[in-house]
Amino acid sequence: MIRLFIVDDHAIVRHGLKQLLSMVPDIRVVGEAGCGEELLLALASASCDVLLLDMNMPGLSGVELILQLRANHPVLPILVLSMHIEGQIASRALNAGASGYLTKDNEPEILIDAIRKVYSGGNYIDPVLVETLVFNREVGIPHESLSAREYQVFIMLVSGKSVGKIASELCLSIKTISTHKSRFMQKMNMHTKTELVRYAIRHKLIEG
Repeated sequence: MIRLFIVDDHAIVRHGLKQLLSMVPDIRVVGEAGCGEELLLALASASCDVLLLDMNMPGLSGVELILQLRANHPVLPILVLSMHIEGQIASRALNAGASGYLTKDNEPEILIDAIRKVYSGGNYIDPVLVETLVFNREVGIPHESLSAREYQVFIMLVSGKSVGKIASELCLSIKTISTHKSRFMQKMNMHTKTELVRYAIRHKLIEG
């Protein structure tokens, strides 16, 4: 029996997924959360075999949440179920530690297959995104060269957080965060925060 935990900020989506999966004999939904903070609290006292995770939620979410989950629960398979079909977003989720990435417009049978695959130790990438991911690697999009930590700091910075705030949230020194900032700005050949924000919006890494 695959014990599944659902994380999505829309109650209707969570309810629909539970209804759908209740008809699958080898999958049982053991918990749900509407945000990253709620998820982390739940996982402190509960266990599951697969985490079905939305990328965009209020508060802690996306790559930042995946990185934290990887640190706290290194072997827990994470299957991202997202509305985003952009290759960059899928690539970042996978590089941060997700076991699979699937868009919400897929048929239920594909979702069920993806859950089973990541549970068994495999990886799953939405077929629609496979070609895009390969193309992105060949073209060499600037932010694709960043490490997981550099990307995490980059996203937090362009989302409006100060270096001091990022350091506090990640339990790192301001000097360390500043070093990451300098490195990713050099890698991306950018010189100001404004350039970084425009880049992030253009590549749909944050909402404009």
